[in-house]
Amino acid sequence: MRTLDHTHDPHARSWIESANSSTTEFPPQNLPFGVFQADGLPRVGVAIGDQVVCLGTLAEAGFFNDSLGVAIHDHVDLTGLMSLSVAERRALRHELFQLLTDPQSRLATDSRLRQSALRSIDQVQLLKPVEVGDYTDFYASLYHATNVGSMFRPDNPLLPNWKHLPIGYHGRASSLVVSGTEIRRPNGQLPPAQEGGAPTFGPCRQMDYELEVGAYIALGNRLGEPISLADAEDYLFGITLVNDWSARDMQRWEYQPLGPFLAKSFATSVSPWVVTMEALAPFRGPAFERSLDDPTPLPYLQNDTNAKTGGIQLQLEVSLLTEAMRQQGLAPHRLSLGSFGNMYWTLAQMLTHHTSNGCNLQPGDLIASGTVSGPTRDSRGCLLELTWDGEYGKPVPGSQRTALKLPTGEERLFLAAGDEVLIRGWCEHPERRTIHLGECRGQVV
Repeated sequence: MRTLDHTHDPHARSWIESANSSTTEFPPQNLPFGVFQADGLPRVGVAIGDQVVCLGTLAEAGFFNDSLGVAIHDHVDLTGLMSLSVAERRALRHELFQLLTDPQSRLATDSRLRQSALRSIDQVQLLKPVEVGDYTDFYASLYHATNVGSMFRPDNPLLPNWKHLPIGYHGRASSLVVSGTEIRRPNGQLPPAQEGGAPTFGPCRQMDYELEVGAYIALGNRLGEPISLADAEDYLFGITLVNDWSARDMQRWEYQPLGPFLAKSFATSVSPWVVTMEALAPFRGPAFERSLDDPTPLPYLQNDTNAKTGGIQLQLEVSLLTEAMRQQGLAPHRLSLGSFGNMYWTLAQMLTHHTSNGCNLQPGDLIASGTVSGPTRDSRGCLLELTWDGEYGKPVPGSQRTALKLPTGEERLFLAAGDEVLIRGWCEHPERRTIHLGECRGQVV
């Protein structure tokens, strides 16, 4: 577990004035990593205020030790940094914090270096932070799993195994795209219009989003060597926002007996910034409080540290911008506001279970939480749940759907052409600087 240090001081200020604004997403306490394109080349950077600092330029100027320099120079994404040890990652954070907060640092005082190393975020193209090799999506929200189960299995919403292990499936890494990429409505087999009828093939009619949080893997493990829960946090590099786009009608037809396939593999959006576990240290808290009648996790999935600090105090918001709203100059309309603290399983438990059979994870692999939903209607993390009239914990056989009403008078059960989904996330505490994860957006075309 990461510890608090001087880089979390809420009073720390940067000589980059935009980083000191009360509304900035990237104060000096944050320092998320990303990849941007400048001069036709991908470059590793760190965000602060409205600027991105090119780490390659700093390495060429003699900053950082040899291993950090290699991690930055020999990779076009963040996998080099993700291969570093916890101590090396902490050392990099400390060095960057000093460079960006000390007005007498070489970066602050050397105008030529500053001009070559700093770029305005608005003037660069943000890329995927990692060319992900493997991607696993979990199903870790009790509220989401219960709601969805209540729709299709009112008498038995949760299957017997759900509270004993983090459920997941192997996703499609090749269709991960960075925020801002247009999302093409998929074609596929659609369920028969009536029982006993034949399926049809055509465009998905029930396009949906899923609000999720992703975590990138650091270090990796050898094939056959599980990662214990006690060590799992060292293998987490940082978190990002994820939208696991879903074709609900295709999913309903194909998911039995093996689970998600083409209804999920056509696109998954990720935000361009990765907020490190070091930056999240002030916002750690207890894992989800389980009911007294819930089963006790097996020994490999529980310990006191995870119970006390395995959670992350992270707020998550989903907004929708339709074509009509865009034409009328309206702001995106908030659909939901939820908390990552509502997840039944922690990221560390997901990682530990993933490797419990000896599965080898590699630096830059991505695991995602599954839809983040809460106990109230306005904290549900997808349209499938938001438009469902059922009440959490009270299965309603034959319950109906109610369309969402938007400021333009439009209604939505599922996404329409031109709809743009925007996901934002932030960690806040009254005694700490608020840090953001940026945004994850995608427009359906």
